[in-house]
Amino acid sequence: MRGEKILLLGVNHKTTPVAIREKMALSDGYEEPLTTLKKISGCRECYLLSTCNRVELLMVVEPGAEVEKEIISFLFGEAFSPAECRQYLYIHYDEDAVHHLFTVAASLDSMVVGEAQILGQLKEAYRYAAQFGCTGPLLNKFLHKSFSVAKRVRTETGIGSSAVSISYAAVKLAEKIFGDLKGRKVMLIGAGEMAELAAEHLVGQKVDSVVVANRTLSRALDLARKFNGSAISMDEMLQQLDQVDIVISSTGATDLIIRKQDVKSIMRARRNKPLFFIDIAVPRDLDPALIDIDNVYLYDIDDLSSVVEMNRSERDREAVKAARIVDEETLKFKKWYQGMAVIPTIRNLREKVDTIARLELERSLARMPEMNGADRRTLEKMVGAISSKILHDPLIYLKSDSCTGRDNSDMRVEVIRSLFGLDKRDDKNE
Repeated sequence: MRGEKILLLGVNHKTTPVAIREKMALSDGYEEPLTTLKKISGCRECYLLSTCNRVELLMVVEPGAEVEKEIISFLFGEAFSPAECRQYLYIHYDEDAVHHLFTVAASLDSMVVGEAQILGQLKEAYRYAAQFGCTGPLLNKFLHKSFSVAKRVRTETGIGSSAVSISYAAVKLAEKIFGDLKGRKVMLIGAGEMAELAAEHLVGQKVDSVVVANRTLSRALDLARKFNGSAISMDEMLQQLDQVDIVISSTGATDLIIRKQDVKSIMRARRNKPLFFIDIAVPRDLDPALIDIDNVYLYDIDDLSSVVEMNRSERDREAVKAARIVDEETLKFKKWYQGMAVIPTIRNLREKVDTIARLELERSLARMPEMNGADRRTLEKMVGAISSKILHDPLIYLKSDSCTGRDNSDMRVEVIRSLFGLDKRDDKNE
């Protein structure tokens, strides 16, 4: 392990425009790119994360290996010159690579800070890397540690608990009114992107059904099909209100499409069961006076925006705690990694001293053939004790923080290797 480097190289939504990302040379799936990565000279272990917002390569490279050019070619092919490629890339080694991956796993580097999807994407990428034999002892340890860092951030902070998108905030408000949304019925009025995103969140909460009302019936059918729902015309909208619990409206209408008097009569038919309206249209689709009806709840885009801003501030505060956890875990992993780096030296040192002691013991015993068994055993124990005492201080030093816990630990290990001649190839122990 001595001299190995952890290398992380990638592009993401912050560093690289989508027009550049879409020209990258990666093929679909994981098998082909991982197989290609394994063949790069100097690569001992490798891992690939590929999502819509980022592509990152994580590698363990041999001492002195120069792999950056090959990886850039692997990522971009002939689409750009190497100089152009480098302006979009970030490249991290060792501790910086560890800190970056932990930051990604904690969702501190995502477009929406605190989103939960990235951890699942990291784990899925790891399953492929392990399946194709790309990871080894170091990356296995490193990636599993990134998963535990993400779990610690989720457990010890509230970074993922606050709604930071309009559609998600709407769903969170619905949960406050109804509690569990399982079994609830939803109506989408209009088939725009915001309504679709809100519906996706609601379906994720196990709502019972989705009905879509739109002026263009074909568009309503297309959207309803996504959620295994049904489509209706706008003329049927009011008749359906007594059948649903949650209404999300986002049309391009220039006037109100649901008024107070429309809902008053429907609430009598519903026996005053709660009805939750979310108006995310500008100008508004729903009569502001709806809020005056008992058991009718109405939120418009301004209400949702204020919730989002409040939650974003809260999430930013939680992100500070999460960043501190990432820093702590990076230091812990650095200490472990530096400790692992001295293991070959410890093993080499023991082997050398034991070999010298054994050879010298054999030479001495060969000159004293008359020595009896008891004396031989005493001499063997004495030589073993001398070896242990010689090794004691160097081994204590190699295992101590003064050696492994400092930035110049490699130099300190090299001093020990030089003092004891551990890198001599023709050591005859004379």
